Amino acid sequence: MYRKFFKRFFDVLLSGCALILLSPVLLIVAVLVRTKLGSPVIFCQERPGKNEKIFKMYKFRSMTDARDENGVLLPDEVRLTRLGRILRSTSLDELPQLFNVLCNDMSLVGPRPLIESEIQTYYDDTHDVLLAVKPGVTGYWQAYARNNATYQSGERQKMEMYYVRNASLWLDIKILFKTVESVLKKSGAQ
Repeated sequence: MYRKFFKRFFDVLLSGCALILLSPVLLIVAVLVRTKLGSPVIFCQERPGKNEKIFKMYKFRSMTDARDENGVLLPDEVRLTRLGRILRSTSLDELPQLFNVLCNDMSLVGPRPLIESEIQTYYDDTHDVLLAVKPGVTGYWQAYARNNATYQSGERQKMEMYYVRNASLWLDIKILFKTVESVLKKSGAQ
């Protein structure tokens, strides 16, 4: 009942309030990204969402467009700037996804929106279950393990599937509070 009727109301209410309260932070980050990294300020990437519907996921840009002499992008670790590392470790780069929530492409809480190759590689047998719900800005995996649970160990998949099968208002509230705690403590941050 929660997923069907109340989760969307919960998402719109909280993401709308968060956008209002965090608007000064969004503005400061946007100005810093524009000043340090140039345009575009927002990085968009297509991801499969609920029922495999493709949507554009938004994040603040954290890398340069530096290329080698042949015009090929340099590796991510070379292009990731100091500002980018700070944005990622504090999860500030994820704030534009609040707009994805308002557009009904994402939920505040759910499994992370993955790229297609990750779904095929790590969720081959369970991708239909994973994609039966909207992806989230945060989720069980981010709140309780962040970057400490890996695909290779199978921990991340177990945590994402646990959420999909057990989603409830109470679990969403716990995950939101735990996410804030994890971000403030920088638990599992890279």
